[in-house]
Amino acid sequence: MAEATLLETIVKAIDDKKGSDIQVLDIHEQTGIADYFVICTGNSRPQTKAIADFVELKVEETLGEKVLRTEGYQEGNWVLLDYSSIIVQIFQPEERAYYNLEKLWGNSPLVDISKMIEAE
Repeated sequence: MAEATLLETIVKAIDDKKGSDIQVLDIHEQTGIADYFVICTGNSRPQTKAIADFVELKVEETLGEKVLRTEGYQEGNWVLLDYSSIIVQIFQPEERAYYNLEKLWGNSPLVDISKMIEAE
């Protein structure tokens, strides 16, 4: 499966469920754990879960890929979806501000997702 297609499918799914402040960090030069972090905000526990569910559904429906690992779903404050080369992190606002992954991984370039969202 093409990584670019997976990334676009994830970003569109988040956007469709009204996830906000979507950021994609290219982390492949900083770590071996993944190539990209996709970070977004859901404004409530139900919304973070809905975003996670929809990402899983769209990736499986579109690409036939299943998430390798999910963490934090029950609590819904910070849900992590592991697709090996892409790790999706869906935060509620307080957790996103607290962990501030964009600052922690500040040396990682941002990926322009505007065309992914506009391509609908």
